[in-house]
Amino acid sequence: MKKRILIIAGAAIGLALIAYCALSISVYNQLSIVQAQCGDHLEEAGFTPASFHQLPDEHYKPLDTTPYLMPEFDNVKFPSRDSLPVTISGFYVPAQGADPAAAPAVIIVHGVNDCKRRAYMLTAGGMLNKHGFNVLLIDMRNHGDSQVTNGRIAAGSVEYKDVLGAWDWLVTEKHIPPGKIGVMGFSLGAATVMITAGMEPRIAAVWEDSGYGALDKIVRSELARIGMPGFAETGAVEAGKLISGDDLLRYEPLQEVKKMGSRPFFIVHSDADQRVRVSNASDLAAAINANGGHVTPWITHGAMHIESIWDYPDEYEQKLAAFFSASLGAAK
Repeated sequence: MKKRILIIAGAAIGLALIAYCALSISVYNQLSIVQAQCGDHLEEAGFTPASFHQLPDEHYKPLDTTPYLMPEFDNVKFPSRDSLPVTISGFYVPAQGADPAAAPAVIIVHGVNDCKRRAYMLTAGGMLNKHGFNVLLIDMRNHGDSQVTNGRIAAGSVEYKDVLGAWDWLVTEKHIPPGKIGVMGFSLGAATVMITAGMEPRIAAVWEDSGYGALDKIVRSELARIGMPGFAETGAVEAGKLISGDDLLRYEPLQEVKKMGSRPFFIVHSDADQRVRVSNASDLAAAINANGGHVTPWITHGAMHIESIWDYPDEYEQKLAAFFSASLGAAK
């Protein structure tokens, strides 16, 4: 009888482990597989710096993007900073009203499942470009027009090499001094540029919009959003290591920003963000301020995730241009 109970218990444990492994793989797939909804998106097909508009949405205020159009731009490609480089695609927009060779530059990085063609990306670029900045909007690997490696998102733990490749390209091909190059990111892109700045101490300034500090909190939030149990978090991270070789927790923004020192840093987040909670802004600010930096987050009211640029466009533009002008040198 005891032996039978042990057999049944062992079988139950085995089935539970199999079920947990299957759940972990399912969760990892749902969170990591890039959805092809940007470059091929019918509504945004053909969006470029010279021609784009805000798509209608009930969540944010309508905005005329005409003042932010950038008629002169180049489609560019460059290698990531990998031992086996990945080809990264970008829009390079030379400074308006200033000598591009003498003007500062900002690299702009998109969020999850997005790309350089998104209207919020192009609007941010236009806000900077009209104030005399060179702008480089990029597609991270597996997104948009950049090279597909495994079709998965690595939470910035690999994608930071794409931003480093963009930085290298500006330095070597456009001859822009490192002290005049900043980075800007939205959501996943914000996390990625924070990791990038931790890896490359010559990055002069960072603007992060709606980024997260610790991945485990975001994974739990995403699990709740898609109706999955929170206990699948650990299994999903381990599944990532086995399936793609990506260690999602290898680098985290909250740790990397501690390396910023006194380099200029700007945080914008909305108190109504349901995707990445506003508490991430205070966590990041505390880490920076405790390690030689000084930042007070700009907390907007009522905007949804990465939508402060739509709900507060004038203030966003003013703060964005002022921050990078002070950090990188006045553009014009």
